[in-house]
Amino acid sequence: MQIVGYDTAGGAEREPALRLARDGDRTVGHGGRTALPADDLAGGGAVERVPLTPGTTLEYTLGERRCAGVLDGESHRACPNDRAPYCADHTDDWVCARCTGTCLKAEMDCYQEHAVYLAAFAPATFKVGVTRLERLDARWREQGADRAAHLHSVSNGRLAREIEAEIAADVGDSVRVPTKIEGLARPVDDDAWRSLLAAFDPVRTADLDYGLDLDARPVADTLAAGSVRGLKGRVLVLERAATTYAVDLRDLVGYEVTTGRSERDLQSSLGAFS
Repeated sequence: MQIVGYDTAGGAEREPALRLARDGDRTVGHGGRTALPADDLAGGGAVERVPLTPGTTLEYTLGERRCAGVLDGESHRACPNDRAPYCADHTDDWVCARCTGTCLKAEMDCYQEHAVYLAAFAPATFKVGVTRLERLDARWREQGADRAAHLHSVSNGRLAREIEAEIAADVGDSVRVPTKIEGLARPVDDDAWRSLLAAFDPVRTADLDYGLDLDARPVADTLAAGSVRGLKGRVLVLERAATTYAVDLRDLVGYEVTTGRSERDLQSSLGAFS
């Protein structure tokens, strides 16, 4: 099996899950090198969704990692290339992610109403972003924001990106996952958040809770074995042997997995020895 994707807890439209495909199992070819069966490259294989809801137990050992191939709905097309999580042939260059108000497409098509927002990540990291208005709350959860503020609603994506670019010059428009992990189990700096919002007149603000109930920051690692505590954006929190771990789901994509818990040594938190 191969981990070929994931769904975060972004809203009512989907439940959090890992996506596993069985069409990507490697076979041993000439000279001891591994290869993919030709049938797997020619056609699509079924995709299994493994729930990541709290209380679910994962029991997978990570093996080799390579390109995760292509997901088309509930079907998967395998890829033998070694680059992970995606090779150059399967890396999407989404021009909208680089848009600053000057459309990079042949024809602008983002005519739905869009929202411009601010997101806060504990303790004091902030970013500006845009999304379709109907997906605003889901987008905040997809990013794992601790607090958020809806600043503007505009008629299309181009106007939203223009406003975003202006605000980003001072606030920034991205936050790395390691920074988000460092903020787990920490509160947002109220003074810094209020100071940032003072320059705006938000439509509304929100405090977001992910039900993780953490006493200390989890240990950052890459594993797929343990009891699921929950998700915060694409950060999966697992509990194993009295230690909690924070896993970036993107870091799992492309790994071949076998059923059964790995016995490799893991870093433990101090709480594991109390």
